Amino acid sequence: MNDEIVRTLEGLVKELGTDRATFYQFDSETRAVDSQRQWARPGIDLDPAIVVRDLPWIIAKVLAGETFVMNAPDELPSEAEAERRFCDRVGMKSNVTIPVSVGGRLISVIATGTFTAPRRWTPDDVERLRIVGEVLAGAVDRRSRDLELKRSLEEVRALRDQLAAENDLLREELGSSHDFQEIVGESSALKRTLALVSQVAPTGATVLLLGETGTGKELLARAVHERSPRRGRAMVRVNCAAIPPTLIESELFGHERGAFTGAIATKIGRFELANGGTLFLDEIGDLGLDLQTKLLRVLQEGEFERVGSSQTRKTDVRLVAATHHDLPAAVDSGGFRADLYYRLNVFPIRVPPLRERRDDVPLLVWWFIHRRQKEMGRQIDKVPRRTMERLSAYPWPGNVRELENVVERALILSPGTTLQVDESFSTGDEREPRGVEGPQALDAVERAHVAAILTRCDGRIEGPGAAAETLGLKPSTLRSRMKKLGIRRA
Repeated sequence: MNDEIVRTLEGLVKELGTDRATFYQFDSETRAVDSQRQWARPGIDLDPAIVVRDLPWIIAKVLAGETFVMNAPDELPSEAEAERRFCDRVGMKSNVTIPVSVGGRLISVIATGTFTAPRRWTPDDVERLRIVGEVLAGAVDRRSRDLELKRSLEEVRALRDQLAAENDLLREELGSSHDFQEIVGESSALKRTLALVSQVAPTGATVLLLGETGTGKELLARAVHERSPRRGRAMVRVNCAAIPPTLIESELFGHERGAFTGAIATKIGRFELANGGTLFLDEIGDLGLDLQTKLLRVLQEGEFERVGSSQTRKTDVRLVAATHHDLPAAVDSGGFRADLYYRLNVFPIRVPPLRERRDDVPLLVWWFIHRRQKEMGRQIDKVPRRTMERLSAYPWPGNVRELENVVERALILSPGTTLQVDESFSTGDEREPRGVEGPQALDAVERAHVAAILTRCDGRIEGPGAAAETLGLKPSTLRSRMKKLGIRRA
């Protein structure tokens, strides 16, 4: 566009026999020249950008929509002293300046002049200059409106894509199963944890939830979000352990169409979806080192690029991370970046396992009964005292998730109004009465229970109905516990 304007100005100078022509984009509100294009004959200096305060008289005429015609500097009135000095300084002998409006709005100014000798301008000269100015102004205005329309369409497409992604996320959230819908419990261990949540939630600080699998870390992350100033925006969840390493970068940061095989459309990443809200990175200890580096950058600078794009994007998220791994040990072994760990460990909260809040077991049992019995066609109004004592005494290596699975299985097995619990969950518990403390006693109970479940599942760890699902654990977590407890699969 600029080249076309300059060529037009060159033709105008040669057609009118002048020495220089200039086309300005003018902002009438700020009284500033946004841009200018010009052409001059060899030996004639190009005009520097006009400083409005230096030419107040002629600028007042332009703002009033008046055409300025000067056949010689001597014609300038006394109040145009600044303009007279300008002509002397640059050597201007004559000039025509015409403001051009489009749609009733002043947007451009076109001017031409001589520097070798004065010139008497005819009405025909002025009209020809005006026509050229209107043609250029119309073209520039259309170009500007086309660019604005393009930007608006891009914004609409981006909003549409983000809305579609948020709808997919909402459907995913509605279809997912959480450990429990409310925080259930009255134990001192749980109350201490909730007190920490209440303290940190309004601050916007990064939170690191540390605890075993199945303890309800996601529920606490939601509690942090709902008690923060960001509660009006989305809380986006990513399970870093459930996504293959080859896809996790695309999941977090998004990708452009064609970025890799199978990328048939542009995808918005979770960091973009969580902009203005909270991002919950579950099992962050399972992230690879290459992704840890990129995660550290976005946490420190709020910047990232989609896969397959060089465009840097900004995001503003509040991070809540969770892991069951020993991150300091992972840092020592080189499996986790120390700088990322320190960035995450701003406000760590240890989530107590269920064995440390045994008083909450009866409340949780009844919570799960009331939550599940209707959909299973059951009406339970009694849990035998002996059954509740066994449930409370058991160490629950799978924590709340395992308890929920046991209660659900019991509902299936209970045809009447009394809850009948499958006693296989507590194999070996009779040798350890309630109240026995110490890691050896707990390990013995856990070892016996895990071994019994493995036997019942024919040694299968993964898959539907296998030991990991029965215990409410991830297969990797179960293998880690088996190694710790010295259990070998037959």
